[in-house]
Amino acid sequence: MLSRVTTAAPKPVSTWAPLRSPVYRALWIAQLVSNLGTWMQMVGAQWVLVDGPNAAALVSFVQTATTLPVMILSIPSGVLADLLDRRRLLLGAQSTMAVLAAVLAIATATGHTTPSVLLILLFLLGCGQAVVAPSWQAIQPELVPRDQIPSAAALGSMNMNIGRAVGPAVAGVLVALSGPALVFTLNAFSFCAIVGALLLWRRPKVEREFPSERPLAALQAGTRFIKSAPAIRRVLLRTALFVAPGSALWALLPVIARDQLGLGSSGYGVMLGALGVGAVLGAVSLARVRALLTPTQQVAVAALVFGVACCGTALLRVEALVLILLVFAGAAWLLTLSTMNATMQLLLPGWVRARGLSVYMLVFMAGQAIGSVVWGLVAGAYGAVTALLVAGALLGFAALSTIWLPMRQFAAGFDLTPHAYWPEPELVVEPEPDDGPVLVLKDYDVPAGRVPEFLDAMSYVGRSRQRTGAMEWRLYRDVGAADRYVEAFVVRSWSEHMQQHKVRLTAQDLMRERAVAEFAHDETLTHLVSVEPRA
Repeated sequence: MLSRVTTAAPKPVSTWAPLRSPVYRALWIAQLVSNLGTWMQMVGAQWVLVDGPNAAALVSFVQTATTLPVMILSIPSGVLADLLDRRRLLLGAQSTMAVLAAVLAIATATGHTTPSVLLILLFLLGCGQAVVAPSWQAIQPELVPRDQIPSAAALGSMNMNIGRAVGPAVAGVLVALSGPALVFTLNAFSFCAIVGALLLWRRPKVEREFPSERPLAALQAGTRFIKSAPAIRRVLLRTALFVAPGSALWALLPVIARDQLGLGSSGYGVMLGALGVGAVLGAVSLARVRALLTPTQQVAVAALVFGVACCGTALLRVEALVLILLVFAGAAWLLTLSTMNATMQLLLPGWVRARGLSVYMLVFMAGQAIGSVVWGLVAGAYGAVTALLVAGALLGFAALSTIWLPMRQFAAGFDLTPHAYWPEPELVVEPEPDDGPVLVLKDYDVPAGRVPEFLDAMSYVGRSRQRTGAMEWRLYRDVGAADRYVEAFVVRSWSEHMQQHKVRLTAQDLMRERAVAEFAHDETLTHLVSVEPRA
């Protein structure tokens, strides 16, 4: 019988375990400083514009200027992060952002920060964040053991939420005391903290056996991987199902604070703080939650809790009760983001990790940005209460949909280490790296009684070929011979096929191929390289 790939549930790891690594701890603290600086910068930028003409429109452009680059550049940045040394890329991007933040601080202190100058500099800083994000996510498996990745993802989400909760409050005090120039200056120094931590990290040098992929080819390879990875696509779908309705609470919370609860800006800050406190509490309790619930159950519970918080925030008029709900909402938000992020990192092999994570971040950012606009329009037409109730209902549907759209279980048990198990091609003519496309053929002898088992297993093998580089994959039956099947797949170039041979295949792919190894006619693959006939 054909063997099945099985994985065991990993033992839960403490949320704080990654902080035992000196490198991870230094980078986490530096990231926290940078997150605080980024949110302080947001408040300072809004303050610069709030008293000028067209203030309402210009203030809203601050958020657009910082988030739009992430949506535009996320995927190209993921390609760069997989092709270049990630530490050097981070150093270059963080240093550039430090310079841009310093320019903004100097321009503000000298009275040269016009709305145009401010928005341009914020847009450039947003471009830097877009370059940083995929690399920052992709280095996590280099800093902590595989079983600590879910904890590292939780600490990363907690880091961001602490910055979001504390940064604006600190900035409000500092702007009131000495103006926005001080806030911008502190943000410039916050990037220096990350540069210092990266300089202390001695990343092992990785020798490349092949030339780096070309950017367009790398983008296509990443796209093929995601198309042929159902588990990855499921994470992206579940992210969209949660973030799109969940963005309603973030978008409409200021309106609820003012209109439903009669609170001012300080009260709104307390509500944001409650979400941040919930995120921290969620991170603290995450190890216990993971011990009790599967990833699918975690996502379902988080969606239900966040949906209840949306409905309760819309209907309740008692500030204390709303704050309690927001604490639970913050914990649910962190649980969902850490589960999705960790699952993505655990399912992505190293050669395509940044590209996959960049698509995840694009889905997350687009879900928040587009969702906020949609919920703002719904609230304008029908009221904030109605918008939040609809969002809560959609979150309930998202929880229910986990019944037929579950997450991949026990992804931490997957072995994605590179495994060069294909035999070396027997060559009479050595192709050039750019020669191609390359057609690869493999024969199988399958007894008639075992054809259904073989075809079932080959569906997994086919996806493995497409994830690792095949532009096309087909399985053929030889009608001129009994029991003979031929697998055929096409790879873009000889160089990419050699990367498929020696870099992209993993131990998990080997387990899939072992399920059909007994049917293989021999270990030899036939390689046919395309040639152009003469005119």
